[in-house]
Amino acid sequence: MPESDLALLTRAAREAGEVALRYHGPTAKRWDKPGGAGPVTEADLAVNESLRAILLVARPDYGWLSEEDADTPERLDHPHIFLLDPIDGTTGFIEGSSSWSLSLAVVTEGEITAAVVYLPADKGKLYAAARGEGATLDGRPIRATARESVEGADVLATRAAMEPRNWPGGVPGFKRHHRPSLAYRLALVAEGRFDAMITHRDSWDWDIAAGLLICREAGAVVTDRAGDPPRFNTANPRTPGIVAAGASVHAGLIAAMRPRG
Repeated sequence: MPESDLALLTRAAREAGEVALRYHGPTAKRWDKPGGAGPVTEADLAVNESLRAILLVARPDYGWLSEEDADTPERLDHPHIFLLDPIDGTTGFIEGSSSWSLSLAVVTEGEITAAVVYLPADKGKLYAAARGEGATLDGRPIRATARESVEGADVLATRAAMEPRNWPGGVPGFKRHHRPSLAYRLALVAEGRFDAMITHRDSWDWDIAAGLLICREAGAVVTDRAGDPPRFNTANPRTPGIVAAGASVHAGLIAAMRPRG
């Protein structure tokens, strides 16, 4: 029987994760991307090449969009593409944190159909989902919380996200937490360890695609900051912010973000 897309992503994540761990920590060579796009390390590039070798050998007809490769318009002609961030949370990776991840997804006609978020340095946690089949952590089903109120909710967000200008309806009274990897933040909401995650900044597809499907398959609602569902493999691979939570908390967060009047 042919290997499913989810099985392929899982195998690729585990093999490439071993590559990442060879470089983990401050000894990895690093430099800054042009235009203030953040740091990159030799590990990011090595993991990217490992993933390319595994994934495109298995699916040579799939397109490709990775944070560590130049984007080309050819991917728009493919009904299926691999969409990935070889190391999401590079700053944490450099610092020796365990909260960085490999974020891998398959996009089919603009929708995420298979996804893996893998944390090699954090007990090898592997979050996974295929469309319509639920979400798992290390093979066990996971579920987002069904909290009713935003007040007192545990929400993953940056300090910048708390600025009053982002909340025309008033900054909600939730408890703020943070993790460096955006993909991991989404996975934590899917797992039910936090009630929601928010980012007001435009988000690259490779940062959010895998976590988005895992969240949705765990019962959470995931939209951009205006409340609209993201679309993937478009000419501009970015989404204007992300809000992920159970239905009630999601509705409360979106309401507080909307302009008054």
